Formats: sequence, C-alpha cells, structure tokens
Amino acid sequence: MGGAEMAQFSIPASPSRSILNVNEFYGIDYTNSPANVDKSRSPNGQNMIRDVPGKVRKRMGYETIAQYPARINGVFARREDSEFLVHAGTKLYLGEEEIYSGMADARSSAWQFGDKLYIIDGAGLTVFDGTAAGPVGDAAKIPLFTIAKAPAGGGTQYENLNLIQPKFTEQFLGTEEDTQYHLSFAGLDDAPVKVELLDAEGAWQEKAEDTDYTVDRTAGIVTFTTAPGKSPVAGEDNVRITASRTVEGYAARIFGCTMGTLYGVNGAADRLFVSGNAQYRNYDWYSGMNDPTYWADTAYATLGTEQSAIVGYSIVNERLATHKDNMEDGRNVIIREGNLVDNQPAFPIVNTLQGEGAIAPRSFAYLVNEPLFLTKLGVFAITAQDVTGEKYAQQRSFFLNGKLLEEPSLKDAVAVVFKDMYWLCLNGVAYILDGLQSTRRNEEPYSNRQYAGFYCTNIPAHVLFVKDERLWIGGEDGKLRRFFEDTAALVSYSDDGQAIHAIWETPDLSGKLFYKNKTFRFLAVRLASAIATSVRISGQRRGLWAQIKEDTTSARHFNWAYWNWDKFSWSNDETPKTLSTKVRIKKVDKARFRFENSEVNEPFGLFDFAVEFVENGNFKG
Repeated sequence: MGGAEMAQFSIPASPSRSILNVNEFYGIDYTNSPANVDKSRSPNGQNMIRDVPGKVRKRMGYETIAQYPARINGVFARREDSEFLVHAGTKLYLGEEEIYSGMADARSSAWQFGDKLYIIDGAGLTVFDGTAAGPVGDAAKIPLFTIAKAPAGGGTQYENLNLIQPKFTEQFLGTEEDTQYHLSFAGLDDAPVKVELLDAEGAWQEKAEDTDYTVDRTAGIVTFTTAPGKSPVAGEDNVRITASRTVEGYAARIFGCTMGTLYGVNGAADRLFVSGNAQYRNYDWYSGMNDPTYWADTAYATLGTEQSAIVGYSIVNERLATHKDNMEDGRNVIIREGNLVDNQPAFPIVNTLQGEGAIAPRSFAYLVNEPLFLTKLGVFAITAQDVTGEKYAQQRSFFLNGKLLEEPSLKDAVAVVFKDMYWLCLNGVAYILDGLQSTRRNEEPYSNRQYAGFYCTNIPAHVLFVKDERLWIGGEDGKLRRFFEDTAALVSYSDDGQAIHAIWETPDLSGKLFYKNKTFRFLAVRLASAIATSVRISGQRRGLWAQIKEDTTSARHFNWAYWNWDKFSWSNDETPKTLSTKVRIKKVDKARFRFENSEVNEPFGLFDFAVEFVENGNFKG
C-alpha cells in the first residue's frame, strides 16, 4: 500500500449566479438600439413619468371641463380673472358665453397690457377688456404727427404714423391772417376731419365742419371761415387737426402676424414684437412702450434674407434672439439688444449665430431658464455662452429623437413648461423633457447635457397652457381638458374615464458576456404602494413576448379617504411593496422584461427591479 496514490476527482464548477439590480429610472431612450440602451432607461416605454428623480410612475390623466362647438385655438385669462377667454373656431367665449365672432380659425396668442388682453391670430388684433372683445379699431393710438407747425407747413415731427390707425393729428401755431392750414398729407379719407382750437383757459374747443371750416380732402387743406388767430397761451399750439389717411396694406402688416414676444429697451418686457406674416417672412414689428395699439411705421426690422422666415423668439441674457428657418444658409439666429438712441428705442443686431433652423413657432418655452425650441434635428437650446459666440449646438432631446423626428408635421408642435418639464405635443402624443434630470452624452459632444425624456400617448393637444399650477389642453374636438393633480386619488389615473396604458420595458439584458447562454430564473420588482394598483410582467425570448405574472393585490393598501370596495385591501402598509416570481427563459443570449398597467383608475409606480440568471456555454443561435 505504501507509496500508492489516492485517485483525484475534480468536480466541475456549477454555473455562477449573476444578479442585475436596477434601482434608478431615467426615462426613455428611443435613439439607441435596445441592445445599447442604459439599464436605467427604457427603449419602449409610454405614459410613465418622473415621480421623484430616479423613480417613475404612471402619468396622471385629465377630465373634460368644457365643450365648445369648434376646435380650440387659444385659451387665455387676464391676471385678475378666474374665468377663461376661449378662442374656439372663429369665436371668442368668456366661459361658455360667446362674446365675439370675428376671429380667424387658427391658433392665437395673447399678451396682457394694463387690464386688457391683446390677441393676434393672423387676421387681426383683438382686444379684451374683461367683459367684451372686438377689433382694436378706433381704440388704436392716434399719433401726434407734427407740432409747432405753421399754417403753410413745416413744423417738427413728434410721433410716427400708426400702421393700424389711419388717423393722425397735427398741431399748428395759428396766425391772425391765415385761414388755410396745410396738412402733411394729401388724399385724405372721407372720414370726418376733427378741428379743435385752444381757448383762453387752455382748453380745446371742437369746431364744426362746413360751419367753422371746410376741408379739401384731395389737397389736404383745412380752410377756416375766420382766421384762428394767435395762440392765447404764449408758445403753445392753438390749432389741432385730426384727419384720416388710409395707406393700403399698412394695417395688414400687423394683423397678418401670428407670433410674438415681449421685449424692450434693456430687456424690459414692455413692447410687443410680432412676426409670422406670410407676406413679410423676414420682417418683424414692435409696438409702442406698454401700448400694443401703436405700431409706428418706422418700428420694424428686416432680418436676414427674404427666402427665410422668422419662426420664433427667445430672450437670452436681456437680448432678443430671433430664430429663422433653415433657408437662411446656416445663420439662423439673429441677436439684438434694446437701447435708447437720441431718446428713441433702437434694437440693433449685435450678433448672428450658425446652427439648425427652428421649425415650429409654438415650440418655444423656457426650461431651467434656458429657451428650448424644435428643429428638424430635435429640441435645441440657446445658452448665454452661445449668444456671444458664432454658433449653437446645444441639442437637448437626444434620447427622444429616434421617435420624435419620425413624427409628421413637426411644424405644428406646441410646447409648454409645467413643473420643471417641457411638454412638446403633436399628433396626439407628448414628448417630455425633464429639467430635473440630465446627463452628458458622448454622441452629442457639443451639447453640455441631455435631458431625461418621457413619452405619453392620448394627449389631444391643439393648444397647451398652464393656469393656477394646473396643466390644461384644448383639443381639435373643441374639448377643454384639465390634468388631475392629486397623486393619491384613484380618479386621477384615467383620461376622461378611459384607462391609461403605462409601460416600462427594459433594454436587452445580455449579462456579463453577450455571447454566452443565459438562463433567467428569478425576477423581483418593487412597486409604489397604492389603494389600487397592479402589474402585468412579461418576458421576451427570441423576439416573442409571453406573460410571466400578473399581480392585482400585493401592492395595495387601505385608505378611508379613497374607499373602493372592488379593490379593497386589509393592508395598512403604505411603503413600497416587493413582488417576486420564478422565470423560465432558457438558452438565450439576451432577454427583455416589461412591466405594465392598463387598468382604469389605478396608479402605478416603479421603484426597483432585479433579475437572477446564470451564464453557461456559448450561445449558438
């Protein structure tokens, strides 16, 4: 026996168990291949939105508040009003009462000056005073064109003509002998010519045509029966004449505009800049200070070339950025600043930037204090650093572009920022950028960050707006809808009573080595607890989906405030609930899992998920 060796047996090592645990969720990635999507993102999710940073939940739904007989083109409210002014079809409604019927059937925009709202729609300028609405008309400012004028002419120009008001006023220093007073313009309208004389008390007294004076409208001359005489107040004009002279096309320059912004000297938001007139694609005009009824005939700019249209505006660092479309040979953003020159406003161009042209006039909104807008290449931002440079390349929608850029009619998209999120809506869906969650992407080296993105379906928004910290949408169907805000209420999780189908799908999970066989054996998911919630879990094997588990009870808890006998639970535990299940997906190189909830009036929140699998042998296909 001595020297004999014992036989040696080697026990093959069992396949080692691998665990993948994901506890942070940062939105959708429609742009990368599912095999290349980060585990914290979904290549195919919908109707899930950020809860707190790193966690996602089903979006809340909406309810119809009012029904109008035509599509909703605009919804506005003065700061002091609780009732909405609704532009539906060609009519304006205060609440549900029709107050005006002369609107264009097109999207409109409004701004408040003083206690009035001023609305543009591409066919007119409408004013709303809180009770009534109508064209600006005679309420438009009548400019004082000249002062200190001699009866035969001359004088000092005081204000410019108003494009939307044919009337103008001229003031003269009267004499004892002159009876003929020459206006600056011939060819007056047939409208009445108003003549006033200054009396000894310094008050203006109106005179009567054909009694105290006659008017030669063709020549532009007012002839007094008796010479007005010298001014009773030394050094002050004593003859004031207001006449009308319509210039064809003047008013249409402003009335044809479809977009605008507030801007002014030193960046003050006290003048209305408008553009979007199809007849003047590269023009914009600006109003008088705090007076959108005054559009001086010299207060305009031509920006870039005629073949390129102005699409929208951004305010960056007290400067006005005017965005043009892609026809401008690359120089698509024109930067102006507001100055006073000889006590007159001036808005000189201080820079032009190269970059992708804007495409959607209603996509401009400010997220995290940076202006965003839609282009053919996605959502871009202009930063303060860009304004002083030569170009901008700050793309912000990398993760959504794979789907967003395939949407038809990008130019019709509308956007609004609501609670740190940029909602871009078109074709009944919403693409959402989350201002609280961003990352750096090597694929976009010139952009300093990319926002996390989400995608929601069944969002019928022709217009979008925020009022009283609630998100509202107006639809092509004439419905005015408001999103719910109570995250605990079950009714918050339906769209007008219809279920919201929420999906979070994992990317391809291919283990440590992509070419090895995997057998997935176990899955766990942690859900947000709710009075009523459920989850359906599916797995994908070789491209085919199969349901793994459906759980309708484990994550529920009891709450007296939101009683629902059909979904009753004895549990008082409101902390997140862990569900687990065995999985049988064998001999695959990768697998994918889907968590979804499509039940009406059910919240659904995702905190974590984990899978266990083993790798053994090479995958043979």
